[in-house]
This record gives sequence, C-alpha cells and structure tokens, in this order.
Amino acid sequence: MAIKVYDGDVAVRVTVNGVKRSGIAEPRTLLSDFIRHELDLTGTHVGCEHGVCGACTVRIDGQLVRSCITFAVQVDGAEIETVEGMADGAQLHPIQEAFRDEHGLQCGFCTPAMLLTTQALLEEDPDPSEGVIRDYISGNVCRCTGYQGIVNSVQNAARRCGDAAATCAVRNEVSE
Repeated sequence: MAIKVYDGDVAVRVTVNGVKRSGIAEPRTLLSDFIRHELDLTGTHVGCEHGVCGACTVRIDGQLVRSCITFAVQVDGAEIETVEGMADGAQLHPIQEAFRDEHGLQCGFCTPAMLLTTQALLEEDPDPSEGVIRDYISGNVCRCTGYQGIVNSVQNAARRCGDAAATCAVRNEVSE
C-alpha cells in the first residue's frame, strides 16, 4: 500500500523492468505520467488519454494495462514492464528485430505498445493465426501502417521466439 508523504503526495514503490524504483505522486497522477516524468522512462506514449488508442499500454504484474487510465498509487508494489525493458543494451529483443525486419512501424508512436502486446500474445499463443493476431492487436491504434506490416512482424516474432515463451519475455534488467 502507498504511504502518504506530505501535502497529500504519496510515495509509490514499483519494480520497473526488474529494477526497484520509487517516486512521489499526487493521488490523481496517472501511471503514464508517473512513468514518463517521475521515472524518466519515455517509451510509454500518451495518445488519447482515455484508454482507447492503446499507445500507453504497459504490463502490470504480467497483464496489459492502459497506463493513461490507471493511477500511479494503484500500482504501488507492482511489477511493471515497459518497452525499455525489451532490448539488452544494443542487442534488440527478437520481437523488436521482427518489427524492424518486417517494417512493422512507421512513425513509431504505437510501436512500444505493439511490442508489449506482441510479447503478451506470444506468451499466450506461441503460434497465433493471422486472425488471432489481428484480434489481439485490435486495441492498439496505428494510423500509419495499415496493420499488415504489424501482422507480418508478429508472425516473424513468433517464428523467432518459437514455443519458448521465456525467449520472448521482457529481459527486466534495465539499469536506473
């Protein structure tokens, strides 16, 4: 449970990409803002601020969550995965490589959420059909690609990751 600090602000302690972190938030601070401004992780994008576009998607305790409609104080003590946890230094994660190779991104605004969504899908279904892929990513709006490049990227990622979900898990070893 979050601990009150001063003037109504609250200390929020989380584990982000395998690193214990903490920060101060007003009770009304959105998780997306906490991640971007308090923890200085800017890979989580803010689009509609209504939970509709999916650009702010992160994983909280393994579940995909819209961080723009979640309060930071709600996740005190939780494990959060963001796109920053995928690459291992300069070595891209297999899902990132697949998106690069299949041109699954253009402007890149939706890409962090698409990468995390792909990871969650492949953990549930290591060999998804095109229909399953389209359904799973339907909560993430992309205005650039027309989605075929993204679908191709997910299929490529599935081949790269094989049936070992651990291969495509977020590495969770990001330094502070």
